[in-house]
Amino acid sequence: MSDAQISAYADAAYSIAAAEASTDEVTDELFRLGRLLTGNDELRSTLTDVHLPVERRAQIVEDLLDGKASRTTVSFTSMLVSAGRISDLPAIADELARRSAAARGQSVAEVRSAVPLTEAQLSELAAALKARTDIDITIRNVVDPTVMGGIVTTIGDSVIDGSVRTRLNQLREAF
Repeated sequence: MSDAQISAYADAAYSIAAAEASTDEVTDELFRLGRLLTGNDELRSTLTDVHLPVERRAQIVEDLLDGKASRTTVSFTSMLVSAGRISDLPAIADELARRSAAARGQSVAEVRSAVPLTEAQLSELAAALKARTDIDITIRNVVDPTVMGGIVTTIGDSVIDGSVRTRLNQLREAF
């Protein structure tokens, strides 16, 4: 999908969520769902399988999210399935997160860690990133088991790699 189409879907999601005063909730839910799709090959192939009727794929989304996401998130995701655009959800969710943060005068940092970070850790990290970048930061924590320890932070095109793997590689290169 082109950047313009991703932007259009993100705009639509933002407009709907803003009208319902649930921008933060919908943004967070779509972000987490996008990461779930990225990390779950079986779910991604099921939702993109053109041999399954669209109604069945949409029902899978509704069953998966029932009671775990807002009606807006469920409807938007079902619409993406019906339009054949569910594989673009991670990119749409990223763009939506950027727009939501920008509306609050912030920037988005994706922080990958082996385990979920606590609210206290997220707050401390946001403060440290603000001190380093002089920008208010919204953090989206992505649990990534390949990050053996530490964190990898991406803000726009900048990557701050504080993972154990990178530190070990740096030590290896130094000797």
